[in-house]
Amino acid sequence: MFANLSDRLTETFRNLRGKGRLSEADIDGTIREIRRALLDADVAVPVVRTFTSNIRERALGAEVSGALNPGQQVVKIVNEELIGILGGETRAMRFSKTGPTVIMLAGLQGAGKTTLAGKLAHHLKQQGHTPLLVAADLQRPNAVTQLKVVGERAGVPVFAPEAGVTREDERPRGNPVKVAKKGLKEAEQRQHSVVIIDTAGRLGIDQELMRQAADIRKATEPDEVLFVIDAMIGQDAVATATAFQEGVDFTGVVLTKLDGDARGGAALSVAEVTGRPIMFASTGEKLDDFEVFHPDRMASRILDMGDILTLIEQAERTFDQAEAERMAEKVSKGEDFTLADFLSQMQQLKNMGSMKKMLTMLPGMGQIRDQIENFDERELVRTEAIIQSMTPLERENPKVLNGSRRARIAKGSGMQVSDINSLIKRFEQAQQMMRAMSRSGGMPQMPGAGGGPGAFGGLPGGKKSKGKQAPQRKVKGKSGNPAKRAQQEADARNRAASAPAASQGSAFGLGQQAPQDVDRDALNADLSKYLGR
Repeated sequence: MFANLSDRLTETFRNLRGKGRLSEADIDGTIREIRRALLDADVAVPVVRTFTSNIRERALGAEVSGALNPGQQVVKIVNEELIGILGGETRAMRFSKTGPTVIMLAGLQGAGKTTLAGKLAHHLKQQGHTPLLVAADLQRPNAVTQLKVVGERAGVPVFAPEAGVTREDERPRGNPVKVAKKGLKEAEQRQHSVVIIDTAGRLGIDQELMRQAADIRKATEPDEVLFVIDAMIGQDAVATATAFQEGVDFTGVVLTKLDGDARGGAALSVAEVTGRPIMFASTGEKLDDFEVFHPDRMASRILDMGDILTLIEQAERTFDQAEAERMAEKVSKGEDFTLADFLSQMQQLKNMGSMKKMLTMLPGMGQIRDQIENFDERELVRTEAIIQSMTPLERENPKVLNGSRRARIAKGSGMQVSDINSLIKRFEQAQQMMRAMSRSGGMPQMPGAGGGPGAFGGLPGGKKSKGKQAPQRKVKGKSGNPAKRAQQEADARNRAASAPAASQGSAFGLGQQAPQDVDRDALNADLSKYLGR
């Protein structure tokens, strides 16, 4: 969602690199570009004024003028101020010390409250809580039915004594306040630790909406009132948040639809305008597309510095510890990396979620956003189908894969023989790296690593990065006469054959010479080729 803002800010900071001293004109130009980027991203004007004013004041101070690298110091200031407008620090949910914790969801119709209720229940269930969903939205057609479906997907019970509206022309029936109170009593009787109340919304702000929300809050006395806001709403986000703050007085904000392509800057203004923290973010349609909002991590993503901590947390939640230990032991013993291991590692990557999302959490990936967006997630599925079409013998020993076996695997997986050949070539490269790890006791240099953004230039469907390519050295003394040039090349081959072998290099593969039977171009291919065709 914040791709355009991220690109603009990154380009602005790139102009500061290499400057030993920043003049007032340099700082004014940088502030001007930051202001334009924020306004284009729909960030509220008062927030932009405060933000740029703070940056200017700090940038003209001693912390920049006395810094060894003024450009980096300005980036640090922008990062800290961006964290400030996003809320400053992560705010954990407050839980009741006695009785069930009551969480009330409020917001406009279409913001995604019902779907979010299921995601939040699923998130709390994973933490060991026993949530109960209460269907208090009796106005929107089939809202109660939708909550039941979402609750079933999340494995969480739903309390819905009233059917609510089922058709557009049907008048609302039942009392949402009474439903909420009954839901609280039901949770106490069944000893649920958390109650999540899904309330009705409107297409716009009106007195009836605020009165109903205020009555439900007064009747249930919730521990948390979460204002659910669509991150794609635009400048109306600030006005809507202010109205709900005055009418209901929410305690936290939840951003939904952060996976959209709108500018979304107005949603980031909510915390600064209302003084209430952003607590959660919804990033997709699946139950797991939900995360705790960390202002520092979001600021890091916007500035294209990556979000390694979130990536590590996802890996810890999804990776099989026993499988990881088995692989580590296998590498330490020098055992060969097999296609069965290759399949296992790919399946664990799939469990972490979208490869695109994981790649965007790496620093500097904003420079190859087009390649990442064009990456085909189905390549993992195709690769998985190919390996699963092999026999156990073929997975353990790919050398037995002759022409007839490859034709059979291609037919069984619905692929072409060329796809099988491509996979085997990529596997051999991965196997070569695992052998190097086993010999050196460390991680060898990954193919494509050290190439900066261009290292991923070959992502499937993507374009080459725009970085400058290293100029090729011209060979001096090369004759234009074909016969003489052939003799020169033969002499060069003889000298290379008689030269002593290169050292194996360090544990990270520095200075390591590629074996004669390995294609150097293949080894220098980008990391994405292990995952794509």
